[in-house]
Amino acid sequence: MKEIEQIQAERRNKSGTGVSREIRLNKKIPGIIYGEKKDPILISLDEKKLKMRVSDSGFFSRQCEIKLEDENFKVLPKDIQLHPVKENILHIDFLRVGENTTVTLFVPVKFINENECEGLKQGGVLNVVRHEVELKTLVSKIPEFLEANLSGLEIGDSIHISSIELQDGVKPTITDRDFTIATLAPPTVMKIEEAPKDAEVETESTEEATEEKDSSKEKVEEKTQGSSSDDSEKKEN
Repeated sequence: MKEIEQIQAERRNKSGTGVSREIRLNKKIPGIIYGEKKDPILISLDEKKLKMRVSDSGFFSRQCEIKLEDENFKVLPKDIQLHPVKENILHIDFLRVGENTTVTLFVPVKFINENECEGLKQGGVLNVVRHEVELKTLVSKIPEFLEANLSGLEIGDSIHISSIELQDGVKPTITDRDFTIATLAPPTVMKIEEAPKDAEVETESTEEATEEKDSSKEKVEEKTQGSSSDDSEKKEN
């Protein structure tokens, strides 16, 4: 696990929509620390620094320590509220945790050894079924990510949860089956087949037959027109 990240925060004494709006106008984000059967603590955090942390995909699966005046609180980022249109951060919740606290959370999957994967070398495509896996674990054992090893895999192979190493006390919430994390699918490029030579010959023969038929038709028409002219001359005479 990574070293616990420290987050600086300020205590706030009031809550409500108007107060939260005023806090955001001052480039800060309102938040709360709750859990462990203790009174919740209202806080505010620097908006710019919080945005940088939230942009990290592993932020919500990593234990943090909030520094609040002369106190430190070990927490886990639990929930975030975003503006429905602008997607600005409106509020963030932190769960207060202890060494024996058990949590359920999603942990990202990291694929390693792609250069040693025979299936990818042959043009196969990695089809990721689960980018994250929901785990139930002690806070002290939360993995930063799950490693899915692609070494030696060929087209048609799959990676299941059973092939990923988990510490004792770390378990997936899905326990009734060995679910799939990713598969190695065949290449998706379609080959364009050339028309068989026999078909080309048949096409040419058909075109020639059509031309001969049209030519014969023209000759018959010319002969018919000639006969009609002779008959007309005889009648005039």
